Amino acid sequence: MDTSQSIATFEPAGTAPFRTVVARARAKGELIVQPRMGTANPRTMRQFLDKVRDLPIRAVGTITLDSYTRVGDHRAARQALDEEENLNGYPIVAHGAQITRALVEGLGGDFAVQVRHGSALPLDIFRALLDSGLDATEGGPVSYCLPYGRTPLARSVQEWARCCELLAERSPSAHLESFGGCMLGQLCPPALLVALSVLEGAFFAQHGIRDLSLSYTQQTDFQQDAAALAALRRLAGEYLGGTDWHLVLYTYMGVYPRTPHGARELLRHSATLAARSGVERLIVKTEAEGHRIPTVDDNLRALVTAAEAAADENRRPAPHVAAADDGVYDEARTLIDAVLELDGDIGRALVTAFARGYLDVPYCLHADNAQRARSFIDGDGRLQWSSTGAMPLRPAKAGRGALDADGFLRMLSHVQYTFDRADQLHPQ
Repeated sequence: MDTSQSIATFEPAGTAPFRTVVARARAKGELIVQPRMGTANPRTMRQFLDKVRDLPIRAVGTITLDSYTRVGDHRAARQALDEEENLNGYPIVAHGAQITRALVEGLGGDFAVQVRHGSALPLDIFRALLDSGLDATEGGPVSYCLPYGRTPLARSVQEWARCCELLAERSPSAHLESFGGCMLGQLCPPALLVALSVLEGAFFAQHGIRDLSLSYTQQTDFQQDAAALAALRRLAGEYLGGTDWHLVLYTYMGVYPRTPHGARELLRHSATLAARSGVERLIVKTEAEGHRIPTVDDNLRALVTAAEAAADENRRPAPHVAAADDGVYDEARTLIDAVLELDGDIGRALVTAFARGYLDVPYCLHADNAQRARSFIDGDGRLQWSSTGAMPLRPAKAGRGALDADGFLRMLSHVQYTFDRADQLHPQ
């Protein structure tokens, strides 16, 4: 399949620009909720998008791509379609622009759609989504490289630079979201997540993107997460001048509660955190996450639950109290400055930073990650550094020694156990 050429001009599909939907929600003080969803059948995919659009809440749609497309094996994706095999997402390259454009046509000027993919080398995907009339997507040269495969970081950085420039050239109003605040989904102290999100946002801006969002995933402690989101907003204001940006929070991405009440409470906590922190968008998870693949109805219920929890928080009579700094801002800024001082080209600076260990993701096994940093959950349920390797940070004063297998598994299951064992948990 030849994917080296694409249509020269951008012709928008029948959806609203992402930035327009965000602006409308922000003006009304409404949280945008968004599902994870993707299926290979265009008719089924459209039915899912229609159902999300028709909910009586502020929501945007998602087209999540399949695993073959994520790794660039478009021939295998095409063969799976021809043989009517199941795919775990939408093969946007194999389907071609005409089918995808028809899929989204007529969704309406109040509803936006984002393409989500997970690819370290996504140039074919960017071409396909632009040819289809879509221009909102996500990822990043670090966040979609280190966790998901063996692609060298330098190669991912080079391709993501080309992708950003293509997106900016074809569609000046395009939206790009950094996945940097979600590295591995868990056990990463907040300062590193915040720093990676800001650095990827700065990388996007350096390559022409003017509308972007910065991510952060809910971790183990509500107050620590609130401090991280406050730091992320402050740092975005300091480092992303000349761009329009907003924040997106992900409901917890690690081992999920298995009980319905536990899963529901964790989702409500994330929505409350989003509302209290002024986050513009929330990516939800469902009650089914701990034991099966979520259905369409599971996703729709999760969207409504999250929107209602955020609305409940916004109706509280007491004024919101600003999050305590908790040291996240200073740590994140130290990391950002250490990287930016390495090179005026942010892509080269990122590659050098990982090579020297100035950035080091705990428990990430990618060959370009130093693998010297380690974290732990302290007695208050907060993520702390037990070892910082060559990063310009100090580990927690009450650090700990080497972690055995049982201790590691307990950390991975900390949030699941906390929410499954409690009938009701309310953020303080």
